[in-house]
Amino acid sequence: MLVRLLVIALLSLVTVSCNSGHEKTGAQKRPGKKELAELNRYMVAKDRERIENYIARKDLKMTETQSGLWYMIKLEGKGNFFTDNDRVTMEYDCNTLDGTYCYSSKESGPKEVIVGRTRIEPGLDQGLRFLKPGGEAIFIIPPFLGWGLPGDGGKIPSRAVLVYNIKVIDNK
Repeated sequence: MLVRLLVIALLSLVTVSCNSGHEKTGAQKRPGKKELAELNRYMVAKDRERIENYIARKDLKMTETQSGLWYMIKLEGKGNFFTDNDRVTMEYDCNTLDGTYCYSSKESGPKEVIVGRTRIEPGLDQGLRFLKPGGEAIFIIPPFLGWGLPGDGGKIPSRAVLVYNIKVIDNK
């Protein structure tokens, strides 16, 4: 709730400060780089706390990458790890951290992507590189590696932490 209020306050400040044709008054101060950086650090720390609480509640054995992606390999698969330009077909479920349903291959069919080329969340693209054909994993993707502040314009809301359950079904 506090994070949402901070985001709303930040957006209000940016909107007010960006209005053209209005004279600036002494009461209006545009947030500087330092204030925005501090707000960003705060939001990232809160997201991390929420992710760690989720992992503890679900008793998951997750690993965090240097970039902030959390992953757990459920089934290793066989062959080589996926790299740039590999075609990957996967079944998936995507929910927000609070369990809200976003997308699933049960409705839309398996998703085919080309690693490093298809426009998907950066965290999902990174996570696929930990998999091999036939592999299964859980990825927890913080907003800065997902759809970020705007969401995806569909079912993924603003600043959503995403939980992906992935099963690679094909590698061509």
